[in-house]
Amino acid sequence: MPAPDDATAADRARPGGRTARVRADVLAAVQAELAEHGYDGLTIDAVAARSGVHRTTVYRRWRTVDGLLVDLLAMGADDTWAPTDTGTLEGDLVELNREIHASLTVRPSLTTAVIAASFRTPEAANALHDFWKDRYERSGVVVTRAIDRGDIPADTDPHRVVLTATAPLFHQLTLLRQDLSEADADRYARDAAKAATAGILRAS
Repeated sequence: MPAPDDATAADRARPGGRTARVRADVLAAVQAELAEHGYDGLTIDAVAARSGVHRTTVYRRWRTVDGLLVDLLAMGADDTWAPTDTGTLEGDLVELNREIHASLTVRPSLTTAVIAASFRTPEAANALHDFWKDRYERSGVVVTRAIDRGDIPADTDPHRVVLTATAPLFHQLTLLRQDLSEADADRYARDAAKAATAGILRAS
């Protein structure tokens, strides 16, 4: 398989072209390797073997393991993920927390592996920061929808609401490394919804 830089002009212009396929195959392999073996077990050779993309191609485009990790995180900005619209703020936050809970409790957990790996280099840390910033901004739509419906005060702060709902999951499962049930995740979501409805989580 040719290197991404060797793709034809038509391939580069077409969203589903060769360059996009190579990137998708390689980053899917990075996800699998990182989840299974962690940052220390992530190698260009393993990614190349798993993806079916020649090692020279992987090295030419991504150069290092850090380059692979940074691009994996950058790929998150290209997806179409959006929070579920259940029709209520409480329902939306519950669904959001269930997604996060699933990503942190599945074994192996790619989310946990990426968080751990991001501490290894400044480039990875910056990429992870940008990834989470994007995710929190997208998640804020659950609050703006509730404002538009007239369910919560118009000056409610979307970031505060989402952070109130989701932070306990990361704290408990990632920092403390203690069990947290889906029912507990639901409870934190409902608590945040109640706080927003009561006008506690307004913008400063």
